[in-house]
Amino acid sequence: MTTPFPFTAVVGQDDLRLALLLNAVSPAVGGVLVRGEKGTAKSTAVRALSALLPEVAVVPGCRFSCDPAAPDPACPDGPHEPGAGATRAARMVELPVGASEDRLVGALDIERALAEGVKAFEPGLLAEAHRGILYVDEVNLLHDHLVDLLLDAAAMGASYVEREGVSVRHAARFLLVGTMNPEEGELRPQLLDRFGLTVEVAASREPEQRVEVVRRRLAYDDDPDGFAARWAGEEAAVRQRIAAARELLPRVRLGDGALRQIAATCAAFEVDGMRADIVMARTATALAAWAGRTDVLAEDVRQAALLALPHRRRRNPFDAPGLDEDKLDQTLEQFSGEGEGEGEGDDDPGPDGPGGGGGQPAPDAGPQDGDTAARPEAGEGGEPQSSGAGEQPAVRAAEPFRTKVLSVPGIGEGAAGRRSRARTEQGRTTGARRPRGALTKLHLAATVQAAAPHQKARGRSGPGLVVRRDDLRQASREGREGNLVLFVVDASGSMAARQRMGAVKGAVLSLLLDAYQRRDKVGLVTFRGSGAEVALPPTSSVDAAAARLEVLPTGGRTPLAAGLLKAHDVLRVERLRDAARRPLVVVVTDGRATGGVEPVALAGKAARLFAHEQIASVVVDCESGPVRLGLAGRLAEDLGGTAVTLDELRADAIAGLVKDVRGRAA
Repeated sequence: MTTPFPFTAVVGQDDLRLALLLNAVSPAVGGVLVRGEKGTAKSTAVRALSALLPEVAVVPGCRFSCDPAAPDPACPDGPHEPGAGATRAARMVELPVGASEDRLVGALDIERALAEGVKAFEPGLLAEAHRGILYVDEVNLLHDHLVDLLLDAAAMGASYVEREGVSVRHAARFLLVGTMNPEEGELRPQLLDRFGLTVEVAASREPEQRVEVVRRRLAYDDDPDGFAARWAGEEAAVRQRIAAARELLPRVRLGDGALRQIAATCAAFEVDGMRADIVMARTATALAAWAGRTDVLAEDVRQAALLALPHRRRRNPFDAPGLDEDKLDQTLEQFSGEGEGEGEGDDDPGPDGPGGGGGQPAPDAGPQDGDTAARPEAGEGGEPQSSGAGEQPAVRAAEPFRTKVLSVPGIGEGAAGRRSRARTEQGRTTGARRPRGALTKLHLAATVQAAAPHQKARGRSGPGLVVRRDDLRQASREGREGNLVLFVVDASGSMAARQRMGAVKGAVLSLLLDAYQRRDKVGLVTFRGSGAEVALPPTSSVDAAAARLEVLPTGGRTPLAAGLLKAHDVLRVERLRDAARRPLVVVVTDGRATGGVEPVALAGKAARLFAHEQIASVVVDCESGPVRLGLAGRLAEDLGGTAVTLDELRADAIAGLVKDVRGRAA
């Protein structure tokens, strides 16, 4: 087994280490969601934490890690008699992004259940992680139903498996840690709320700190055992401190003053529900225990708010998470309670650094503004201004609105989502088929029907049913999939001339919001001047698309054909990466083509490529004024799609338009 990188050797990232340690002290805090760019020691810190956890006493031979002092009476491997047991190191179990539901919660041997009437249960990762750490890298890329199962088990401390009337329950209490890169897509707010704490991490911008990171990593790679030995003293100190804090935790007093501050803070930041209050209370208590105190102080409440509230403050999908610290300090001062120490407070990061020192540099103070600082200069592309209207400054988007559903016709097999019909593991049962690979959803009636004619040949003359593997039938289910919604936006001078760009951006923003809610990938192609560019390659981050849209400039001619050809090329590449995800192309334009030689004919030829490949498309017609040329409608015909106006995007009339795309093309 590879020697893990020492926890105390991680440079900086104080908030990350503190959040992990607080959960080690009090698993009831509810886990940690770590948000940040790649290469910021997220996985390294989580793996290192498992080595600091106390050893676990287990019943010998129990696959569910029952505590011998108080075994689970409902354990599938039980019953166990209380008594002495063996000890083992705390486990860190990783849940892969592509894991199935059976791999997570466990699976029943359906064949034995039907033929022998026994509950032959194979435990999953939730059972393996019991009394340890369950680590989910890229948790935002997990299917929603898996995240729901995961968080339900974390909240209830147990996992339930129900299959065709057979029920199994086992304990599943673990420290849940998820990591994600926000650029690859966000978690839904309902799921964000289920993580106890969240931290934002970013690579340090301080050269000396970056040098130390590289120095330690190279030393570890050259000699893992020797490097770990040099940090053994610091590791032992933190391990002892965790054990001492766990022992102290039941004696920590959460006074009425601290409770009032917690309630006032959650109310001031308009946090929905009561989960935030409970998590803050548990976190503040753990902070006091970690600091070796039996009373919760205002500084504990402040630090708890900074860890427990940022991900619960999101009011809509495009709001950046975070807290106004001045407002937080004002609230704590206003409800200062029974003389609990406020301290000078504003610069106080909370308890002592979580690693016991170890000569670590101070954390980088800059990453909080990373979301806005990372925005690129929008859409310049180095292209020259064409004759006529020059480039105009970016226009703010109008207020978003609720759009009607645009869906891809037919039935797909893409990633789970909420837009178009698809064959999925979840959803309503539509039929049965022979299983391809492992059986996941048994169709009982079809299985019995397949086995019944063979009972005499199998020697069955009395009641009962002999079922063999060839008889098993997989349930075919239909649900919804997420699609790739590729926006092709006209940013030429004709779009800006009548000050329509604000309304156009508002419409695209509304469609982006819809894509967020329906778990789509999105991409953005823009065209103006002398060509087209990919403003945003296909991604799960609609936040990034909204940011690009906000700073999109306008001006120049209308190279419509270039925009369509660029979109076609994007789809070709994306089809190689993810063939199952079906695209929906949304062209936002007034239909005027003015760039290049024979621009109208060239645009029609480019559009017919989409029709030939049966790519679902919608043209959002932005033409306005008393005289209308109907060019967007002609473009939609060439695309084999349909055209809607900005007003129709809000109206009931659009509800079934995209579903009829194939019928019109035929």
